Amino acid sequence: MEFKLIIKKLNNTLTNQEEVIFNSWYNESETHRAYFDSVSENYSKDLDIVDVEKGWNAIEKQIKPALNKTKNNYLKYVAVAASLVLLISITFIFNKNDAQVVEPVIVNNNIKIGADKATLTLETGETIALEKGNTYETQNVTSNGKEIIYHVGEKSKAEIAYNTLTIPRGGKFYMMLSDSTKVWLNSESQLKYPVAFNDGQLRQVELVYGEAYFEVSHSTEHKGSHFKVIHNKQEVEVLGTEFNIKAYKEEKNIYTTLVKGKVEVSFETQSKILKPGEQSNLNPITKVLGIADVNVYDQTSWKEGVFSFKRKTLKEIMQVLSRWYDMEVDFENKDLESIGFNGVVGKEQSIEEILETIKNLGVIKNYEINNKTIMLK
Repeated sequence: MEFKLIIKKLNNTLTNQEEVIFNSWYNESETHRAYFDSVSENYSKDLDIVDVEKGWNAIEKQIKPALNKTKNNYLKYVAVAASLVLLISITFIFNKNDAQVVEPVIVNNNIKIGADKATLTLETGETIALEKGNTYETQNVTSNGKEIIYHVGEKSKAEIAYNTLTIPRGGKFYMMLSDSTKVWLNSESQLKYPVAFNDGQLRQVELVYGEAYFEVSHSTEHKGSHFKVIHNKQEVEVLGTEFNIKAYKEEKNIYTTLVKGKVEVSFETQSKILKPGEQSNLNPITKVLGIADVNVYDQTSWKEGVFSFKRKTLKEIMQVLSRWYDMEVDFENKDLESIGFNGVVGKEQSIEEILETIKNLGVIKNYEINNKTIMLK
């Protein structure tokens, strides 16, 4: 059994990103802390033997009652030693009779780790590529290829000019609007916004599609002007706060998660006020707008360079990863799509590292990479 992050923690060799992931896991439950203490005690005694069967039996006792009560299609729920999944590489073979190691098929691996990149579209229709090595600067805008900053220029009552920032699959980008509002854009996202805002007037931007995290400058700094984010017919209005909106084209629902402050989510004649830790879930087709408590970290960790998955199916996880790694994922066995588990993925990991860990956990038997397509078996 490999438990690299725990051993690196004991040896004080964790990177900053690994430290964030480890702390998230460690603080999540008493079970995690007890497991770490047990490994730490054995490690200090120079013991490297972990009773896998005993550990699995204990976990299985907790999982089976939950599985018996649920009606979904989870075939397996992998909680191996308290959610040390994906980034923490633990080897655990579910089928003890199958000791044969099957090597993955790598035809041509053209799948790259995501990076800072975007396309800026000006009011004139001109497009500028923003990425590492490229700089862009005008009187009111600067970009170093990793972020784009809009500076406060002369305010005018004239017609407002709009720019559009498009983040491709395999990309992310940070921007600061002219009112000092900070925005983090996830892969495959697009935001349309004014080049400048007029104090005292509504500050409105449009999340055309994708996912964005907003840290809005307070209305008191702008003569009381509110800030509004629109997506189709949904509107999110705030005074000054932090929140996340996920509205991908291929997903039916729109999710708005409040981190700090207060926001009002509106859709046609409906309106809901969110409190910190709450998430609205809007289905524009059925016109149902609901609110639920969520773990904010799980919803926003992508901004910090980490994907945190809780009770997600393999299909849902691969959908998220496919945007970051700009890849396609096929399932040779469709039953694999509904396997569910917890996990944490560092965005700086290679796709092969992630797939190897999923394979070692027994979730999949093997995988194949052909150019930018993955086949899970």
